[in-house]
Amino acid sequence: MENKSKKMKFKDLKDMLKQTGEAYADRPAYMFKTEKEGEFRTITHKEFRNEINALGTALIKMGLKDKRIAIISENRYEWELAYLAVATGTGIVVPLDKALPENEIESLILRSQVEAIFYSEKYNDVMNNLRNKKNTNLQYFISMDLQENTNGIYAQKALVEKGKKLLSEGNRKFLDTKINAEQMGIMLFTSGTTAMSKAVMLSHKNIITNVMDIIQRFDLNETDRLLSFLPLHHVFECTVGFLYPMSIGACICFCEGVKHMADNIKEFKITAMISVPAVFDIIYRKVMKTIEKKGKIATLEKGKKISQLLMKIKIDLRKQIFKEIHESLGPDLKLVVTGGAALDPETEKGFNDLGFDVEQGYGLTETSPVIAAETPKCRRLGSIGKKFPSVEVKIENPDEDGIGELMAKGPSIMLGYYENEEATKSTLEPDGWLHTGDLARIDKDGFIYISGRKKSVIVLNNGKNVFPEEIEALLNKVEGIKESFVYEKKEDDGDIKVCTKIVYDKELIKELYNIESEDEIREFLWNKVKEVNNLMPKYKYVKEMIITEEELVKTTTLKIKRHEEMKKIFGNNN
Repeated sequence: MENKSKKMKFKDLKDMLKQTGEAYADRPAYMFKTEKEGEFRTITHKEFRNEINALGTALIKMGLKDKRIAIISENRYEWELAYLAVATGTGIVVPLDKALPENEIESLILRSQVEAIFYSEKYNDVMNNLRNKKNTNLQYFISMDLQENTNGIYAQKALVEKGKKLLSEGNRKFLDTKINAEQMGIMLFTSGTTAMSKAVMLSHKNIITNVMDIIQRFDLNETDRLLSFLPLHHVFECTVGFLYPMSIGACICFCEGVKHMADNIKEFKITAMISVPAVFDIIYRKVMKTIEKKGKIATLEKGKKISQLLMKIKIDLRKQIFKEIHESLGPDLKLVVTGGAALDPETEKGFNDLGFDVEQGYGLTETSPVIAAETPKCRRLGSIGKKFPSVEVKIENPDEDGIGELMAKGPSIMLGYYENEEATKSTLEPDGWLHTGDLARIDKDGFIYISGRKKSVIVLNNGKNVFPEEIEALLNKVEGIKESFVYEKKEDDGDIKVCTKIVYDKELIKELYNIESEDEIREFLWNKVKEVNNLMPKYKYVKEMIITEEELVKTTTLKIKRHEEMKKIFGNNN
């Protein structure tokens, strides 16, 4: 089916909702399970837009025009309704990380100076404490779960009903609001993997430019259904998993949790989803493990050879050849987009060989977020694809291998960091070029290859660079290793040693290798480290190892908090 949105141009999110609302009015925007198995309830694009208008109208009536309003909850319809009701006519929306502890939630509320907050019942205690403390600018607490306003707490559902009444009486204050697409409309806090989180100021122009680029790059349309899994406060899920489906008239279904993902994909007949590499690595390993247990590896390899020969003459029978795998993972699933970290090339190739379209995207909160992405017609294994149409990219100070810092420029680049001129100046050049902080190279055809974070690169005394992510990817392939963290250790004589911390799976090691004692596990893992060393030049060799069963400290999008891990290894003096 043709994607009508490819011919549209949007000025801002309000304009996007208007144009696409007219084009896809009766299409389902959301699908939910009901009490009865196999029966679903839907909300159409028209109904969703009517509720946005109603809630926005009620918020303005409360005196929240041009104010900052926060949202914190698990992924759900009410989050997305609140986001667009604030962003498309009320004020500035401030999504908060649902995984933060109470003191950090309070800190971000203070820093962002929000005057209202939407929240789910999980945060009732946090919000009650803030109400009692009275140390923030918060005037309005809006519950996503209450049916009616109770004890000074507003109910989101009641506000929607109030807004509908106001609209029926002719109140057009929200409907007639003009959006300034150049000003801050969204304030997002970075996940702070290395230091205190920064508040990124994004405009409607930033976000809508990225949405229009995504529409041109991907071939989804109004018949597609997307599974919302990654946290919505993260700009990757918010732009690609929420605003993009809204812009093409597609349908969003909410994942009930990582354990339910496989079932949800089948129940909702999901055709596309977005997640992080860690999730797809786990899924791929499970698929291969199941095939191995059934003794079907030889059959699989034979099927791959046949399908690859057919692909050369443009016949794609992968879905039929690997029907059993498609049935187990989701027969309707056709597109998987991954970002946030590098996808293991083995996983990417493995999924694509089986007929699942796995595309890597790359971006930052500061770039709204996508800078580059693959497509089925534009991919090269190990790369993140080519830059988006609206973005310019270049490599700053490339070395002899063409590797240097990736720089980006364009209308999707942030306005700056809120109340942090120093950080803004160090990230954004006066001419608009943004320092991504990632080291990369661009080949002659425009494909971009990320090497690792500039801050995490280990520079040896001989001037050679070691990219921790490269070694971690090799170690993580070892069965029995859950995850790894590669870091540098400075010796007393000034020498720099490459070291690793390995998180192992005790049960799996026992099952696969019949090894139980810690000494045996240590010896086994060290031998595996030596095998990985043999795959690399000597200067990259890992010289020291720590082992643990405790998971690494990570952000909500499963990136390692390298700064926190270094603190744990060396203490606070590092």
